[in-house]
Amino acid sequence: MKKIKLNVLGISYSQTQSGAYALVLNEEDGNRRIPIIIGGFEAQAIAIQLEGLTPPRPLTHDLFLNFATAFRIHLLEVTIYRLEEGIFYSKLVCEDGEKEVTIDARTSDAIALALRFKCPIYTTEEIMEQSGIVMDVETESEDSESESKKYTSPGSGDTSRKFVHFTLQELQEKLEEAVRNENYEMASIIRDEINRRKKST
Repeated sequence: MKKIKLNVLGISYSQTQSGAYALVLNEEDGNRRIPIIIGGFEAQAIAIQLEGLTPPRPLTHDLFLNFATAFRIHLLEVTIYRLEEGIFYSKLVCEDGEKEVTIDARTSDAIALALRFKCPIYTTEEIMEQSGIVMDVETESEDSESESKKYTSPGSGDTSRKFVHFTLQELQEKLEEAVRNENYEMASIIRDEINRRKKST
């Protein structure tokens, strides 16, 4: 069975479920995308890794990484292998140097772990046909700036306007404070504002 490699495009607010987020995966060698509805906690776990934030204490997925590393267990790949009644099913392929083991996992957890282990994410052509959304390449390239704003970390959007009057130094201090307080949604918003200013200078 041919495997299709996926990349994490980003996270946006879910337009269909209140309090939920849409995790968007895109086909590496194509223009199809898979939106997966996930909860706020799972979105946060993925977002802080995408943003490159380091929590003062390990979160659940960080603990899993540390535990696996301590026992020399490697996560080789994550595969989204089934879609049933709107629910995506995933598995982790792990090995310890002697044997390979497959473990069932929620897709949101599997993606959060894949980002931490820096391992590839795959799916099947059948799932891409069932759930993939085809994006027009020309439209996408012309609107790349708006696209980057559309897929953002949880908590971004209008909230970022409250930081427009702060200096970069003040924003950096607030970012560090948010990380210390484990307020990762706010940290993601501040990080976005810092990056936006650096790009505009």
